Parts: sequence; structure tokens; C-alpha cells
Amino acid sequence: MTDIPALKPERPFFSSGPTAKIPGWSASNLETKALGRSHRSAVGKARLKYAIDLTRELLGVPDDYLVGIMPGSDTGALECAMWTMLGARPATVAAWESFGNVWIQDAVKQLKLKDLTVLDADYGEIPDLESIPQDNDVVFTWNGTTSGAKIKNTDWLEPGRAGITINDATSAVFAQEMDWAKLDATTFSWQKIMGSEAQHGMLILSPKAIERIESYDPEWPLPKLFRLKKGDKINRAIFEGATINTPSLLATEDYIMALEWAKSIGGRQAMFDRADANAKIVTDWIEATPWLRNMVSDPAQRTNTGVCFVFQGEYYDSLSAEDQAAVPKTIAAKLDELDVGYDFNGYRDAPPSLRIWCGGTVEQEDLRRLLPWIEWAYAELQK
Repeated sequence: MTDIPALKPERPFFSSGPTAKIPGWSASNLETKALGRSHRSAVGKARLKYAIDLTRELLGVPDDYLVGIMPGSDTGALECAMWTMLGARPATVAAWESFGNVWIQDAVKQLKLKDLTVLDADYGEIPDLESIPQDNDVVFTWNGTTSGAKIKNTDWLEPGRAGITINDATSAVFAQEMDWAKLDATTFSWQKIMGSEAQHGMLILSPKAIERIESYDPEWPLPKLFRLKKGDKINRAIFEGATINTPSLLATEDYIMALEWAKSIGGRQAMFDRADANAKIVTDWIEATPWLRNMVSDPAQRTNTGVCFVFQGEYYDSLSAEDQAAVPKTIAAKLDELDVGYDFNGYRDAPPSLRIWCGGTVEQEDLRRLLPWIEWAYAELQK
């Protein structure tokens, strides 16, 4: 295809974080009664608690789990879980993309865990999770945000296992069902899957995680932002809206609006269905395009959110490594300039690639309109 496409996406937002706002989003629709108020005020705390309660309801979090708002986005929430719970027993950190590798570096260089196993794999692959001892604590990323590879299931985690499970779910929740019974600390950020404003993360704790926090004091100092205990008990007020530090109530209202929209269209199952339908459009197109290849070879491990793909074929293979690396960057930059698609170049540490966000806040028609533009831009490179 060499003719310039006739239609542009109405909403050209395909970034994998922050992701597209909900359809019909407008700042004028945000609730403003809490703005300019203290987060400790009755109205401020009530809105934070409402965000927590909606999260619990929509994700189907068990009643005996705690749900809290944390500073520092998913990174803050995940590192809080690592800093407060790891070190009590042997641990395995499993990674298959850049963010999982950050958690490995935290375990190795910052926490300096004494009994640590690192389990990693190349982009697009998943390591042998079955090899993880059930007595070990484990840290893993449910959905590889920068590789597009997700776990097939949680069969590798035995029910009632001795170790705790810390799950970075930031590009998976609201798109893939969480197996709560096997998850002890689950984290995600508002800006990733729901397209809300950044800086805040969620920390969801099981009863086993709560017991670990209450019975264990790590040997390293904890910064204030990671302190979940009051005395020897977990500070449950944090999980009722009394955040550790000052949150943005404007960002909170944006998250609430996204949650209310998700609830109005049918809840998390509707979000799953939207992500599945969106990802099918992109993955089917990749399969039908001879000069593209999904970064994930196993279809059962392919994400329905940030779909990653690389180039191949006679023209691409004839290029130098430097010129190959420039192909996706050039295409993404060209379509950004034309207001066709924003921010869908592959992650900086990933192989040269494009990454299209397919989560539930993206519309199918916008994806259908984007793909011919990528074909056109690639054809233009070959002239």
C-alpha cells in the first residue's frame, strides 16, 4: 500500500503510559468539590476512600484484602512491597522485560538479598516459572509492559504456598483477570491501564502479606513513604484513604471518573472484552503483514494491552543495524508529526520495535485507522 490513507484516528493516543483517556473525556466533567481542600478533610478523605472502594469493587478484590493508594505510581507501590516484605526467606525475582529487570536490580544492588535467585528471559519470552521453589518469595511482572509477553496462567504458583507473591500488574489489571487467591501484594498505577493522571499507585495486600508485614522488620531502614506499620500492626488507616503523603486530589478525581466509566459500561469484564477486541485487530494485522513479526512468538503469551512488534523481510534485513534501529523511530515520529498516532515507538531498552496500546480506553476504529498509516509510512521509507 503506497497511497496515503484517507482517514486519521479521531483519538490518536496509543502510548503505553500514560495511556489514552476514557472515551468522551473532558476536564469539565471532573468533580471539583475536593479541589483546594486538604486530603485530610472529610471531603478529601471521602474521595480517596471512594477511589479505593471503586477499585476493590471493579477488580473483584476479596473482602479480607487491603487496598491502598501509594505515592510514586506503580514503582512506589511495588518497591514498598519489596522493601517491607523481602528478606525474611529465600526469594526469586523473575523478569522478561525492562521493568522486571529494575526489580532485579533493586533486589541485587539495593536490598542486597542474601538468598536470591534471578530468573530472566529475553524480550518476548517467559522464563521457566515452574522452576521457582514454592517456599520462595517471588516478585514477577504479570504482563511485560515493554515486551508484550504475559504469563499464561498462575498454575506455577501452588495454593497455600509458603512464600509470598509480589505481582507488578500495572499493564494487566482491568485487561486480564487477577488470580487473587495466589497473589499477596499486587500493584498498579492509575496512568497505565485506565489512562488517568500519573504519580499515584495502588497496593493490594492479602492476609498473608499483612501477616508478613506485621511479623517482620527488615534489616534495612525504611523511608517514610514505605512505612506501612503503626507500632507492630499495619496502619489500616492508609487503606481507608489516609495516604502516607499528600496526594493530588485532581488526579484522584480523574481516576474516579475513569473507574465510574468502566463501571457504567459493564465493569472489568467489559474492559477485558474491549482490550481483547483491540488486541485482535492489531495482532491479526501483524500476522497478515509479511514484513512484521510479533515480539512474542507464543500466541498464548501475547498481551492484550501493549502489543509489541518488530520488522523483518528483505528490505529491513538489507539495512545496517543503525538503520534498522531508525525504522520504527522514523515511522513513529512521522505519524506523530501528522497527528495520526502519538507515542507508540517501542520502549527505549527494548529491541527496535513499535508498541501499540490496546487497553480498554482505546476505540477499535482508531486502531483500524492507524494501521494503514504504518503501512504507508513504511512504504515511504523504501522510496
